[in-house]
Amino acid sequence: MADHAPATYELVEVKAEDIMAERTSFYDGFLKGTTWGIGLTVGILVLLAIFVV
Repeated sequence: MADHAPATYELVEVKAEDIMAERTSFYDGFLKGTTWGIGLTVGILVLLAIFVV
């Protein structure tokens, strides 16, 4: 087996301010995608009601 030097890790404190911008952008993208998905579903249902019924 290869000899390895003991690994040393430096743990850094993660604060809420560091990750809130990333989480907020993910949430905004989720809301935008949900809005488009609901709108597309309603549009398809309306088209089905017009052309099928």
